[in-house]
Amino acid sequence: METLLLTLIVVFIYMNIVFLIALKHKNNGLVDVGWGFGFVVISIFSLLINIDKFLIIKLIPTILVMLWGLRLSYYLFKRNYKKEEDYRYKDMRQRWGNKVNINAYFKVFMLQGLLMSTIALPIIFFNASNLEKLNLLNIFGIIIWIIGYIFEVVGDYQLKKFIKNPNNKGKIMTYGLWKYTRHPNYFGESVMWWGIFLITINSSLSYYGIISPIFITFLLVFISGIPLLEKKYENNKEFQEYAKKTSKFIPWFVKKGG
Repeated sequence: METLLLTLIVVFIYMNIVFLIALKHKNNGLVDVGWGFGFVVISIFSLLINIDKFLIIKLIPTILVMLWGLRLSYYLFKRNYKKEEDYRYKDMRQRWGNKVNINAYFKVFMLQGLLMSTIALPIIFFNASNLEKLNLLNIFGIIIWIIGYIFEVVGDYQLKKFIKNPNNKGKIMTYGLWKYTRHPNYFGESVMWWGIFLITINSSLSYYGIISPIFITFLLVFISGIPLLEKKYENNKEFQEYAKKTSKFIPWFVKKGG
């Protein structure tokens, strides 16, 4: 529990730094860039403060989380660099008026810090544990993580390539992985955290880490991921037709008539 408490303090400090940067640039959307890198901070910190319990195999989930976090932050930074604040945060700014900073601090930055810490529970518990060796379940988790990573990376790449083509302006991405799920990147992110949970199971305490994949899947499917994005296209006829034929989250074959 000491590792968890110290990690929470570090996350609090980190999110305050991200908030100050966003405040300076008047862009609360920068919290999305800070999201992925926050997991890198958590992974490294929780590993270093338990250096007395260090074994080489402990680097496996730590490196995987870092790989995911760094790629995500870089991808979002490159996509949003020198661009206007994301429409979601613009909407918040309008609704909150002259209280935007205090609302953003607690409802965006501190909230995301809490969510981040909850999702990172498996890696925190794992790095604080007295690990002996990887078991078959842990190895299966690595395979699951790789599948999730492929979905997120390939999905993001296909979408980026699609958006870059000026002929696709105003159109909906419907091929590649996007033919089988409307959100391959969100599906991949969820699967990766299920993989991380399986990789880090090595004690009775580690089973509490199941909160992480359940929580991130719930957020993506019902709260901050899919619902917010699909609301943007609720009046788009092309998207509505696409949605009738294509699985919302879990990849599946196109429905008849698709």
